[in-house]
Amino acid sequence: MKVADFNSIFDKVVADYHLSDDVNASCANPYPEGSLEYLLYRKCWIDAVQWHLEDIIRDPEIDPAEALSIKRWIDRSNQERTDMVEYIDSWFLDRFKDVKPAQDAKINTETPAWAVDRLSILALKIYHMQVEAQRTDASQEHLKKCSDKLAVLLQQRKDLTSAIGDLLDDIASGAKYMKVYKQMKMYNDPSLNPVLYAAGK
Repeated sequence: MKVADFNSIFDKVVADYHLSDDVNASCANPYPEGSLEYLLYRKCWIDAVQWHLEDIIRDPEIDPAEALSIKRWIDRSNQERTDMVEYIDSWFLDRFKDVKPAQDAKINTETPAWAVDRLSILALKIYHMQVEAQRTDASQEHLKKCSDKLAVLLQQRKDLTSAIGDLLDDIASGAKYMKVYKQMKMYNDPSLNPVLYAAGK
C-alpha cells in the first residue's frame, strides 16, 4: 500500500464520520482487524471524534459540568490516540523486522506512525477548511482567506505524503532504521501524577 492510499483511508473516515456528525456514533471499521488499513481507519476516527469534542467544549455557553465531562473524554481520547500510534509503529516494526540496517544507517527525528498521525489530522483540517471556503453565509474576505489556507494545507499534505514515502523506502532499504520510544504519558497514571496519588492517600 502506498502512502497516498493512507490519505484515501483518512478521507473515507472523515466522510463516514460526517454522515452522522455525532461524537457518539460508533466506528464501523470496514477493514480486517489487525491490518494496517484497520489501524489507520481507527486512528483517524479517534481524531475525528476528538476534533469535534474540541469544538463543543469551546462553546461559551456550555454547562460547566458538561465541559468537565468532555474534558475527561478528551483526556481518554488523547491516551487512545497515543496508543493507536504505537500500535501502528508496532505494525511497521514487524513489517521491517527482517531488514538489516546499513552500517551508516541513521535514525529519523520521528517514527513513521507519528508522521502518519500528522497526515490524519491534515485530512480533518482539509475537510473543515474546505467547508469554510464554501460557506454561503460568510464574507468574501473569509472565503478568500480560507481558500488560501486550503491551498497551503493541500500542499502540506502532498509534501508530507512524499516525505513519509521516502522515510518508509529508506527504512525498507536499510538507509534508516526505526527506534520506538513509548510516550510514557504521566498525567493519566495514578502512580505518576502527584495530584492523583496524593488524592489516593
